[in-house]
Amino acid sequence: MEDVDVLVVGAGPAGMALASACGQLGMTVGLVDPNPERPWVATYGMWAQELPAGLPGSVVAARAAGGAIALTAHRLGWEYVILDVDALRAHFHDRSIGVTTYTGRAVQSPERGVVVLADGSSLRASVVVDAAGRWRPLDPRQTGRASAEQTAYGVILDAESVSPLVAPGEALFMDWRAHHGEAGWPTFVYVVPLGGGRVLVEETSLARRPGLPLATLRRRLHARLAHHGITAPKDALTEKVSFPVDQPRHAGQGVLGFGAAAPLIHPASGFSVAASLQLAPQVARALAEHLPAHPDRALRAAQEAVWPAAARVIHRVRRIGLEALLRMPAAEVPGFFEQFFALPDSHRWAYLTGRDDIGGTVAAMTSLFRESDWRMRRHLVLPALMRPLTTNDPSPN
Repeated sequence: MEDVDVLVVGAGPAGMALASACGQLGMTVGLVDPNPERPWVATYGMWAQELPAGLPGSVVAARAAGGAIALTAHRLGWEYVILDVDALRAHFHDRSIGVTTYTGRAVQSPERGVVVLADGSSLRASVVVDAAGRWRPLDPRQTGRASAEQTAYGVILDAESVSPLVAPGEALFMDWRAHHGEAGWPTFVYVVPLGGGRVLVEETSLARRPGLPLATLRRRLHARLAHHGITAPKDALTEKVSFPVDQPRHAGQGVLGFGAAAPLIHPASGFSVAASLQLAPQVARALAEHLPAHPDRALRAAQEAVWPAAARVIHRVRRIGLEALLRMPAAEVPGFFEQFFALPDSHRWAYLTGRDDIGGTVAAMTSLFRESDWRMRRHLVLPALMRPLTTNDPSPN
């Protein structure tokens, strides 16, 4: 192929959002993926206030009032939305002016501006973007330890059958009650409407190193449903989730990491799509300002758009919070979230969403620390002084 201005590896939501945004600004764009026409099957949700202004209403499949249960029930005060992934994909596809799609699997970037595919061919661009999610094929760095993973197992049921869990028009962001009947690693249930009378009920391990097995989550989910008098049909559609929440920042030489590959994954919630959709136009503008004349400046400007100083600081703070959760005794996790959900609305919002509000994030952490007893304070502070936990699996000795 001839050189393009921007080559995006990965045709998921983050990759397509950025490719589309770049094409809209007049740049020539290549989009490469092993199966670019593969449907998106994951469930993507975000708070309504996070929806980018340019998205049409058709991309929202369902809206619900967000709630959570730790030790007691909490109204979060924010509307939660579930995206219609087919409509979202069609929206970006229709706006992909100047974007040429290539079928292939990227395996490395041996030099700046070059991407080698599995079949031995190569593609060239002024700026290369790795938006291939957890696989990050253009980042050769390995951490040498097990990742902390969020894992989940869910079933899709009709809305009427799940009424013992949530009322119509509501979403349950987290329910930490141990209605699955098991001791050990804490898990919660996530219950959200999908539209069309369907509801996703998903047993979730927020983070564990390594991830809690899906078989454990499946067993707990069905036990939890039985506790509420709910039986999932044998032919019910299922969803399986597994992704790392603690990958380091993308370190591919001469490559921009974007989306989950950046990683834009929030270490404490696992969310990344909202940040990706919001940042795509900003990154595209940073690239357009310098291309095609100055590719090095374009790459630096795009990297700064993804990781400004404030975002780097906040990500580090949230990673410490992740380590605190990984080390926290299982019995104390619901109590921690009880305190978190009781924080003022502005504090919860700053910690769960903003990437550049250092003041808000520090205020949230300070408030949480102030409201904690000395035992919880120790759990929150010590991880900042310790090496990351190697594993949550019990020692064989």
